[in-house]
Amino acid sequence: MPAAELPGSIEPKPRLPGSVEPKGQLPGSVEPKGQLPGSVEPKRRLPVNTESLTPAALGSRLRGVLGVHPPSTFPLASPTWPGGVPRPPLEPTLGMDFDTEWARRYPVRLARVLVSELVARPAVQALAAPRVSGLDRITHLDEPVIFAANHNSHLDAPLLLSVIPERWRHRMFVAGAADYFFDTRVKAVTFAFLLNAVPIERQRVSRDSANRVAALLTEGWSLLIFPEGGRSQDGWGQPHRAGAAWLGVRTGRPVIPVHIEGTRQILSKGSSRLKPGTTHVTFGRPLRPMAGDDPRALAAEVELAVAALADEQTTDWWTARRRAAARTTPSLTGPEAGAWRRTWALAERSSRARRRPSRRGSGAGRWPRD
Repeated sequence: MPAAELPGSIEPKPRLPGSVEPKGQLPGSVEPKGQLPGSVEPKRRLPVNTESLTPAALGSRLRGVLGVHPPSTFPLASPTWPGGVPRPPLEPTLGMDFDTEWARRYPVRLARVLVSELVARPAVQALAAPRVSGLDRITHLDEPVIFAANHNSHLDAPLLLSVIPERWRHRMFVAGAADYFFDTRVKAVTFAFLLNAVPIERQRVSRDSANRVAALLTEGWSLLIFPEGGRSQDGWGQPHRAGAAWLGVRTGRPVIPVHIEGTRQILSKGSSRLKPGTTHVTFGRPLRPMAGDDPRALAAEVELAVAALADEQTTDWWTARRRAAARTTPSLTGPEAGAWRRTWALAERSSRARRRPSRRGSGAGRWPRD
């Protein structure tokens, strides 16, 4: 007679013929369910050490199999840093700290001239078809100068470097935003080589960048700078900052206002698609600062001069001069209105732009010198 079972206990189930009887179990454990005939009892898996599967561990095993053992002591191996000694901070090499002196050495300058004359200028001529006015206003200059232009597109700098006279073109550097053109090493090297760009701060006044640019102007280099500090958001200009004027006052170099029209239609801000078109570059009368001049007043004068050049492009020389004399030149920044009104006014101004007959790049056939 079977022994009495406790209340609530589980009665063992009958086993199938041929099944393997499990080994003894601990008290209180649950008996596994029946298995099919011929089945194999699963084995317990050993824990896997995931650290042995890291690339470093696998590489160490592979070197051991191949019999390749790297040197473990200096100078055959890299030196180790003492654990108790704090590491010094890494010196920054991008942004304002990117060194561009190599871009002004003779071999690099020669390579840049070849790229400019054989590749860049023909490409700009084919893409933008620039028409140039006002060269007769700067023919008497033979010293380093500061070209201050409005800014609508990334095409502005290559366009100006293709039409500026040769006596300045091959000994010129471009002021580039340190936070945009020098934020990665690839971009920094590219723009330093192609444009001879030098990093400057556009968000705040930096004495280091100002001193660097002023030193290059003193050494005989000319400067191309965009006083607006960035490309136009909607096609209208932005208020000028005093950087170009301050450099002119400090170095005594003349500031030449320049107006560019048409580059936004070819390559607008935020777009990567090029649309071939026509551009117009107008050079203004040089503004020569005097010692002790107020840079802010000179910056306002440069902005008015660029606005007068824009007015000259949309009307004619005589009308633009009359407005400039009366201080009624339309502002570069456009009307103080909503976005749709500014867009409409910009389209109206572009439609009034006149194409003046003249020989491209020469002084003949230009409007009178002022």
